[in-house]
Amino acid sequence: MNVERALQTLRRINAYSSTKRGITRLVYTDVYAEALYDFEKLLIQENLSVRRDPVGNLIARREGVDPRLPAVACGSHLDTVVEGGAYDGTLGVAACLEVIRTMNERGLVTRHPLELIVFAAEESSRFGVATIGSKAMAGLLDGKRLANVRDRDGVSLAEALRRMGLDIGQIHLARRRRSELKAFFELHVEQGPVLESRGKTIGIVQAIAAPTRYVIRIDGKAAHSGTTPMAYRKDALAGAAEVILAVERAARRYEGKGAVATVGACRVQPGVMNVVPGSVELMVDIRGTARPAKAALARALEAALARLQVDRGLRAEVNVLSDEDPVQLDRELAALIEAICRKRGISAMPMVSGAGHDAMNMARLCPTALIFIPSQGGLSHHPDERSSPEDIAAGLAVLYDAIVNLAEVIPRQPGRGETA
Repeated sequence: MNVERALQTLRRINAYSSTKRGITRLVYTDVYAEALYDFEKLLIQENLSVRRDPVGNLIARREGVDPRLPAVACGSHLDTVVEGGAYDGTLGVAACLEVIRTMNERGLVTRHPLELIVFAAEESSRFGVATIGSKAMAGLLDGKRLANVRDRDGVSLAEALRRMGLDIGQIHLARRRRSELKAFFELHVEQGPVLESRGKTIGIVQAIAAPTRYVIRIDGKAAHSGTTPMAYRKDALAGAAEVILAVERAARRYEGKGAVATVGACRVQPGVMNVVPGSVELMVDIRGTARPAKAALARALEAALARLQVDRGLRAEVNVLSDEDPVQLDRELAALIEAICRKRGISAMPMVSGAGHDAMNMARLCPTALIFIPSQGGLSHHPDERSSPEDIAAGLAVLYDAIVNLAEVIPRQPGRGETA
């Protein structure tokens, strides 16, 4: 496996960024489209057939001996958070291309077709909804819920798709049949400190925590900050602070039971020093591998909001952006990856993923495996995100072996003058 070539691919993709600090490649933007188009050139150079589905997923195919057989797929995403890192998602895409390049160089012929999938909109950074592309492919997308989704600039998802030559009314056609895919593999950076702290090179993910996300509007009454007595105030920000702390307390209680929660954004209106805040918008992210613990955190949030009306006379409006179930990944594929690591002498450990990934949606469509490599310092969604070349090499090797195993390589027949 040519690790340096994979890193060159990574650097080439990451040349496309709308910010100088970190990597910013929000989905369906011009810079995202440019990166996708450039990567498509690399796929075509490997003689892959390339298409885009109605939600903007890029799908490249390497035919097998029998094109009727289900494909062995691998992939990840190229969109990023704002000022994110160079490895999140992009490494997985570059790794899949490197696997196919290596198979081509070695002249491998497989019974099953291979597919490389670049999923659209894995990150929630632009529209507040994550893994849109893989949800569409797995038939999990709620089109009605997306109808009114807009980014911070007021651009609707429908308009963003239209600018890419796509139609939001057609995204249901991105759904794949179970019979089309034999398995799906995703190689990803861990985005946490566990592998590094345990001295392990490969994480074999058993389960993926799923998010429940809310946008909450708390309404009080804007008033003069100097002339309004404290007893007469309906301070939306003070109420929001109580909700934030209530969420944090509940998350600390339930962390050991498989769920965590974060209030990640707070927008205050009118947002000036000399006016009592009249309204606040909070964005709440609950994640967990255990549905009961997630439900308990949701109840704690609801109780905190109910107390605002009683104690402070504030009103709260709750909009659920997404509510997803935790996912168990395929045990047989996990066992295969464990065996590959053992054979290659690569240290590995089972683990769960606290972050959502496209793999969690693909797991509802076909047997799925998620492979982690260490993130240095546990850092991700940050310009200083790093993984070592040695760990990347190990991840590439494991991914290659797994795909070759599932795709079923046809032994090369001796040519004229050759012996078997």
